Amino acid sequence: MRLLLALLLSWCCAPALALSVAFINPGRADEQFWRSASEAMQAAARSLGVELEVLYAERQPERALALGREIAARPAAARPDYVILVNEKGTLVRNAQVLGAAGIPSFAAFSGLLPQERRRWAPRQSLHRLLGSLVPDAEQAGYLTAKALIEQARQRAGAQAPLQLLSIAGDRSTPVSIERNEGLRRALREARAPRPELVEQLFAEWQRGRAQELALGALQRHPQLDLVWAGSDQMAFGAMEAAEQLGRQPGRDILFAGINTSREAMQAVLDGRLTALAGGHFLAGAWALLMLHDYHHGFDFAPEGLEQEQPMFMLFGKAEARRYLARFGEGMPALDFRPYSRRYSASPQRPKVQNLLLGPQ
Repeated sequence: MRLLLALLLSWCCAPALALSVAFINPGRADEQFWRSASEAMQAAARSLGVELEVLYAERQPERALALGREIAARPAAARPDYVILVNEKGTLVRNAQVLGAAGIPSFAAFSGLLPQERRRWAPRQSLHRLLGSLVPDAEQAGYLTAKALIEQARQRAGAQAPLQLLSIAGDRSTPVSIERNEGLRRALREARAPRPELVEQLFAEWQRGRAQELALGALQRHPQLDLVWAGSDQMAFGAMEAAEQLGRQPGRDILFAGINTSREAMQAVLDGRLTALAGGHFLAGAWALLMLHDYHHGFDFAPEGLEQEQPMFMLFGKAEARRYLARFGEGMPALDFRPYSRRYSASPQRPKVQNLLLGPQ
């Protein structure tokens, strides 16, 4: 009897096993954006009591699929409770199927189902163990940066001065690139007359070196070019290097816009070389982790939508860049996600990108 009582007491008093989540990161371990995304998720996991495992696919879609198969093949006791996926190069559906067949629920962050995939697949239906998705509003990023770039150019050149703009986009097919380009075009449509002329749109495949090569040719074809909008900070830097090769000074002779929150980008804002910068979407994985944490504890996000798109970008001027570097310059700070959790708060706040990136006002 005493032995039975002792066993019951040990079972009742044993700490609950931590919620475990694996993240198949499509990037490289040394890639600034994807490393920051993982670090933000780790910070969120610590604040929520989640055990997080990060696996890097090293920009190889087949490796991402192999990681999904490896997780599914683990013994039941070694499997995570959930897996966070990214729809990089069309890997989401296949990984969700493999994991689902093994009984492991998944969730998509950063990029979800493609429009053509939605004709056949849906979370919790045809993909019954894909719980949902959370993606940043990429159109917002393109719009904010392009609008700020045009406004700065107008202040410098005058309201009626003709302006020529070059667009250096990521690629032709991924939703992130397409939506950022749509944001640029919305800003151009809304610009007061005379609207800036979009002289060319080039695709640098997110590569700094390729952006430099393409921009060099474009600057030679359009010697009167005033503005360069780029779909990422690295492509903006490549275009800047091309301008400098031709003796044109970024921030003075030609204005640049980019997207992301690298230390180099923040410093370029402070130095005046980068006129418009937006970022914050590296937090998407941390927000996804929060949603899974609450779901696991009985607070389903389904009433707000299974496939969610949220505004996760803010503009950085010099003041914001200084605050960001003070907060993130020495590495990822502690990020407390409990005030945003339905488990921990009776009236949870909606995560605000400015508060997370700059700290409380």
